[in-house]
Amino acid sequence: MDEVITAADASSNGSTSSQPSILPSNLPLLSAFLSCALAQFLKLFTTWYKEKRWDSRRMLGSGGMPSSHSATVTALAVAIGFQEGTGSAFAIAVVLACVVMYDATGVRLHAGRQAELLNQIVCELPPEHPVSSVRPLRDSLGHTPLQVLAGAVLGCIVAYLMRSSS
Repeated sequence: MDEVITAADASSNGSTSSQPSILPSNLPLLSAFLSCALAQFLKLFTTWYKEKRWDSRRMLGSGGMPSSHSATVTALAVAIGFQEGTGSAFAIAVVLACVVMYDATGVRLHAGRQAELLNQIVCELPPEHPVSSVRPLRDSLGHTPLQVLAGAVLGCIVAYLMRSSS
């Protein structure tokens, strides 16, 4: 008589199949998260250097030096390349990185510049104008090419160091 073994039976029969844990073993994911966190942390210091003031809100905001979006997707792509080689997963990660970095220097940068101009126009309106009391738009949305490049270099370094330490 043929016996059917279910997944529950297989796991309870004493077989020692180890369930992989996502965080400790997933180097690309860890590299991406660490790069993002490090880039956001570094924005505190680059803001201080540029504006001579500490602004803790920079750690959670977009825009600024270095680009955390670029650091994240570059670290992901490089770590996948180190771990898996240059196959399909690496190709997908590289295309994703290119789209994110292009968007950061294109659409988001120009949207931020438009917000800056609109805020300036609203500030010049008389107080009785219906739009004069509107909250200012966020103008730090995108990145300059240098900020994107700095984020990409940071992502490469983090992925390399994560690979070396494992």
